[in-house]
Amino acid sequence: MLTEFDLHLFGEGTLHRAFDKLGAHRSELDGRPGVHFAVWAPNAELVSVIGDFNGWNPRAHPMRNLGASGIWETFVPGVGDGERYKYEVISRVDGAKLQKTDPYGFFFESDASGAAIVWDLNRHKWRDKEWMEGRAGKHGWLDRPLSVYELHLGSWKRVPERGGAPLTYREMAQQIVPYVKDMGFTHIELLPVLEHPFAGSWGYQVTGFFAPTSRFGPPEDFKAFVDECHLNGIGVILDWVPGHFPKDAHGLARFDGTALYEHEDPRQGEHREWGTLVFNYGRHEVRAFLLSSALFWLEEYHIDGLRVDAVASMLYLDYSRKEGEWLPNVFGGRENLDAMEFLRQLNVQTHSQSPGSITVAEESTAWPGVTRPVHLGGLGFTYKWNMGWMHDVLEYAGKDAIHRRWAHNDLTFSLLYAFTENFLLPFSHDEVVHGKRAMLDKMPGDIWQKRATLRTLYGYMFGHPGKKLMFMGCEFGQWREWDHDESLDWHLLDYPEHRGIQQWVRDLNRTLAEQPALYQVDFDHAGFEWLDCSDFEGSVISFVRRAHDPSDFVVFVVNFTPVPREAYVIGVPEAGRYVELLNSDAAMYGGSDMGNRGAVESEHVPAQGRPHRLTLVLPPLGCLLLKREQ
Repeated sequence: MLTEFDLHLFGEGTLHRAFDKLGAHRSELDGRPGVHFAVWAPNAELVSVIGDFNGWNPRAHPMRNLGASGIWETFVPGVGDGERYKYEVISRVDGAKLQKTDPYGFFFESDASGAAIVWDLNRHKWRDKEWMEGRAGKHGWLDRPLSVYELHLGSWKRVPERGGAPLTYREMAQQIVPYVKDMGFTHIELLPVLEHPFAGSWGYQVTGFFAPTSRFGPPEDFKAFVDECHLNGIGVILDWVPGHFPKDAHGLARFDGTALYEHEDPRQGEHREWGTLVFNYGRHEVRAFLLSSALFWLEEYHIDGLRVDAVASMLYLDYSRKEGEWLPNVFGGRENLDAMEFLRQLNVQTHSQSPGSITVAEESTAWPGVTRPVHLGGLGFTYKWNMGWMHDVLEYAGKDAIHRRWAHNDLTFSLLYAFTENFLLPFSHDEVVHGKRAMLDKMPGDIWQKRATLRTLYGYMFGHPGKKLMFMGCEFGQWREWDHDESLDWHLLDYPEHRGIQQWVRDLNRTLAEQPALYQVDFDHAGFEWLDCSDFEGSVISFVRRAHDPSDFVVFVVNFTPVPREAYVIGVPEAGRYVELLNSDAAMYGGSDMGNRGAVESEHVPAQGRPHRLTLVLPPLGCLLLKREQ
């Protein structure tokens, strides 16, 4: 039951575990078992709970109003797990009768009706204590290898024997987890699995902020999937969408006949481009709802991090709006001050309440301090997607090799700002849909050059400072754009060329995990040193990545032309025998097998301002990783 203190905290936006109090919870009253229902609807004249247990009769179980809090509650005896329910809300404004699903529901029907389902969330026995206790580390994930496999559960693989239906959560645990572990990714990032009525939104139009979608099974099966990930050393990041919500009649929109979760004025409360509504971050109860959702996933489902979608749309009042279609803040600016404060609270609460968890901002502008700690004036995210790097390198790699010399800046510009934020480098789902073409198909040239360029691009990605993210299918060179209604083209792995791309990504992940120089100093200048960034004529770059111990370093040399380069000289800081850790042109990856026979000795001849030099064979469209033998 809700106490006066609960109501006070909810009213000031600090009831951060509102999911324990609102929604449907098993309870007892006078020795009778049943369910306690509670919902926030301050502008309602009357609210009733309707469901299977009362024949959907609104007169059977009216709820009582808890005064100024705007919360309504009731206890219904004898309600069992699996029974569907909604709320009938009669608006005080115009008397309209609205049938609304539970904003705090834990489980929902999979059809468009959106009915919530009474459900016990304690059906799964967790086995991941060791993972949960060990994931924090000394510095969290900042100085550890982090390579993310972005995944859409509904289309990773389909089951022909079930008419092309997607895998269930438990089947995913059996198939996805071993695959991701074998590939060497450290984390899975799930496109939103929060309940959503329209599959075509890919999960980005959420109606159930406290429920995994029932498309793939009940809540305990999703917990089993997360548990299996943790038992295999794989973290789980959830794509979380606090920026907007859909207009579906049974959802949050005009919940009690008024703009409750959204703004009344469409210049503040509507994303016309997306056909969705914007949360009112200045309303205390809305902040309590969203912060509770974030903490719920981290606590109840042991999620390891939240990737916050469309942060720019939250921060800018004029986002995707023309003049006259938005309202400035109290200072006349375009910054959404309420959203800024909400995001700061989000990061403070998640990082303090869930040790070792991370937050990732999909923020596409130059907003300062996204990953700066809140106490230093920043927003407090752990990481920010480096959208600028992604756009630049895809623009560069998509040019015919003969024209790349004129776009060399696209390849190197990111190092001017690489350490201003804690960046994550994304090749995400957004880059392989809506006519943008699959990653492999973006590359120019003949089929051999396309594959070679893609391997080289991935090599550069793993050498560039910042954590890594790759969307499913990119790791084996899918030709076709991603389609959320179809399985990935796994049959391509019948061909050695695609197995070669897959093996290259597998070996990049393995090398990332084995070489501290590739992950320990991702966010400071001390971890990176250009050897030569100015060879635009040859479209070649070379650089050093260093670990905390500066004597531990890896040299990258990347050739973005199909021209093999004999006797290519680079300077190196130390004398010795440099071993090829990886060569993207190796035959096993589908290359021409040019290289340096596994190793090359340095010469005590200055080059590029360094005391020693290496004379290398650079393979065509190739990426070399070299390390000095100790």
